Amino acid sequence: MDDATERPERGDHPDDSFPRRRDVHGKGNGRGHGKDTGDGSDHPHRWRRWVAIGAAVVLVAVAGVSALAFWRLNQNITKVDVSSDLGTDRPTQAPEATEAVNILLIGSDTREGEGNDAYANTSGQSEPHSDTNLLVHLSADRTWATVVSIPRDSMTPAPPDCSADAPKEQWVDRQWNHNFSMGGTGCLIRTLEGNTGVFIDHYAIVDFVGFKDMVNALGGVEVCTPEAIDDPTTHLVLEPGRHVLDGRVALQYVRARKGLGDGSDIGRIGRQQAFLSSVAQKATSTQLLFQPTRLYGFLDAATKSLTTDPEFSLGTMKDLAESVRGIGLDNIEFITVPNEVYAPDPNRVQWQESADVIWESLREDRRLSADADPSATPTPTEEPLTVSPDEISVVVANGSGATGLAGQEAEALRVQGFADVTTDNAANRTGTLVEYPSGMEEAARTVAAAFPGATVEEASEPIGDVIRVTLGAGSESVVEVPNRLGSAPLPSQPITAPSPAPSASPSIEARTADQDICGDD
Repeated sequence: MDDATERPERGDHPDDSFPRRRDVHGKGNGRGHGKDTGDGSDHPHRWRRWVAIGAAVVLVAVAGVSALAFWRLNQNITKVDVSSDLGTDRPTQAPEATEAVNILLIGSDTREGEGNDAYANTSGQSEPHSDTNLLVHLSADRTWATVVSIPRDSMTPAPPDCSADAPKEQWVDRQWNHNFSMGGTGCLIRTLEGNTGVFIDHYAIVDFVGFKDMVNALGGVEVCTPEAIDDPTTHLVLEPGRHVLDGRVALQYVRARKGLGDGSDIGRIGRQQAFLSSVAQKATSTQLLFQPTRLYGFLDAATKSLTTDPEFSLGTMKDLAESVRGIGLDNIEFITVPNEVYAPDPNRVQWQESADVIWESLREDRRLSADADPSATPTPTEEPLTVSPDEISVVVANGSGATGLAGQEAEALRVQGFADVTTDNAANRTGTLVEYPSGMEEAARTVAAAFPGATVEEASEPIGDVIRVTLGAGSESVVEVPNRLGSAPLPSQPITAPSPAPSASPSIEARTADQDICGDD
């Protein structure tokens, strides 16, 4: 075939890359009703239409691939419903924490599943243990997160035989990671909820292979060790300094403990927290979330070895991830449950009383660290009060544990002109909380002026046209408000609220995810 008669290559002609078809009337040559000049000079709107159709096809293809990828990732996840193992007496969330989310992340040393038996000594073990236990709390406003490490050797009360219905008075002391061995995730969650009062919304379990593949998908993770490591159990050998570890060595690193420090699980927890900080730094510094191919590889690796509750789908994970995207690394804190030696067995630990500070903060969705932003919650100001006491209805609720406190403080309000003051009971809390319905913030300021140190918040649930004051441990007695009515002195207030539980003590140490991985050497 000579050059004069040779057929043009695909793409030389404006229409050559699209299939010929008949128009909607069954006539023509596939180019509409206009005359084809043969030189590619069809009317401009017609080739623009072809371009639009082509673009639409590309978009549909991309959407189809995305949907397929999403479906595949979701199919990777194993779903197990443990609700029947959790009992009927589960804790309830405080009103201010209804939008907060608590997730229990479990690192299992199971030898089941392809490849898992290659990463541990299987001698003497028949059931998997939960050697890593992380309680992740995402704040209701999604501005901060707390990750609490629970030592696997903790001795705590637990339901006998992992019974879902055994009352608390029948619980027995048991090592923490044995709950998972005896009764699986359901027993572990029931034990956690029963000892902390923290409601668990979701759980996720990852095994050895899943951990290794996630690290590899990130391209390795940097760690820092101040001392040489030569662990006889995991066979990990590292010189002092910084190292970028692949998945296999990273798994050895987070599991190593013998020959390191005191060889305890507590020391290992510190290294695990530093490792997770490094993971967070690596994921954000490489813009993983904005690189679809790398993100898919990471999620594919993560989901293949993941077991969750039925409601914790990939869609739920995606929604949570998007809601916390704005949290900076400095607002992600890692904390270990404060602990001490368990007297009957020095190889085990028990939680210190100061651990209650952690559980209370999670229940009430309050950030534990002392340097939390005080502007996150509105507080009374020194601006002139604009609503008179006689225009305000108040409910004073007693959550302090001191009998008669609400009635005493209610009377101190009445003598100042608050005309409609009633009392109620409330769940125990710390400090004074003043809640108001939408549109009544100014009235709440007047009430809060009577309670030094009160926190003021818009009510998360309907409370009617009243201002609700909840008195907790550490609440101070009512004082005179600047715009009070009448001149009668305040009545005697002999009843005082008990002192609050110990605040975050030196035994509760937090590290943020943005700390240098060598900063704690």
